[in-house]
Amino acid sequence: MKTIQFREAVQQAMSEEMRKDESIYLMGEEVAEYNGAYKASKGMLDEFGPDRVIDTPIAELGFAGIGVGSAMNGNRPIIEFMTFNFSLVGIDQIINNAAKMRQMSGGQFNIPIVFRGPTASAGQLGATHSQAFESWYANCPGLKVIVPSNPYDAKGLLKAAIRDDDPVIFMESEQMYGDKGEVPEEEYVLEIGKADIKREGSDVTIVSFGKIIKEAYKAAEKLAEDDISCEIIDLRTIRPMDHETIIESVKKTNRLVILEEAWPFGNISTEITYQVQSKAFDYLDAPIVKINTADTPAPYSPVLLKEWLPNSDDVIKAVKQVMYID
Repeated sequence: MKTIQFREAVQQAMSEEMRKDESIYLMGEEVAEYNGAYKASKGMLDEFGPDRVIDTPIAELGFAGIGVGSAMNGNRPIIEFMTFNFSLVGIDQIINNAAKMRQMSGGQFNIPIVFRGPTASAGQLGATHSQAFESWYANCPGLKVIVPSNPYDAKGLLKAAIRDDDPVIFMESEQMYGDKGEVPEEEYVLEIGKADIKREGSDVTIVSFGKIIKEAYKAAEKLAEDDISCEIIDLRTIRPMDHETIIESVKKTNRLVILEEAWPFGNISTEITYQVQSKAFDYLDAPIVKINTADTPAPYSPVLLKEWLPNSDDVIKAVKQVMYID
């Protein structure tokens, strides 16, 4: 095992797959000459050349459409958005073409394309650069949605996404690119659609994903000091979602807290709540609690931003609530 940064895990996954398959290429803003806005494509232009690592204008609709068209014609593009906030400019190509083309063509066209880049907040970037889009894209049939939380998962899942014959939304975080973790030096690929139990526990299940899961880890450590045992599930894949792992954990702990960096209305935690109450209602000893951001656009002020985002104290409060501890 070797300790590397999240950005290096992303770069390794793309490079390893591009060495094996000449139909794979990377395209997006600043991915080539600048080595990526977050240095996640560092060195790739030198290795693969400008025909396979392609800088684009600030025109997300245009290069998203080029990617979809080339995928229809036998290529396997990786399209990088500098942030998924900018993907709104290209969302017509993602939703109306990439996601729907297989059905609309009667199975004549696969769209093996990966759209990747950071999602959600990243500090003082303001409301238009701080939104989480997982639930938006997971709402669309035809798309797979992946949100890794560490370098190991990022590399294994990105390799799986690149090999997949359907469009995949692969969401990262600007605040995770420098995170370090152990990654095998040998080949490995992780299964899309399989959650991971990051911490075994017996008193309460905490489900989360992406960078916000770090707050669950902090809370679990503090709660352990009071002999409260938390089981933490990292979804990793939002769609398809691994309901079974969540259900089996709830059957064991009888309590569920969901931590998600997204607005409260119509999000991933809402879907998990429905699935659990419909399939494991009799196992619940307390109502499910979901923790989200405040129901406002992201503020710029660091004081307000701290209040807007969920944190470990919110998780501790929620765990004690479902355990009926004052």
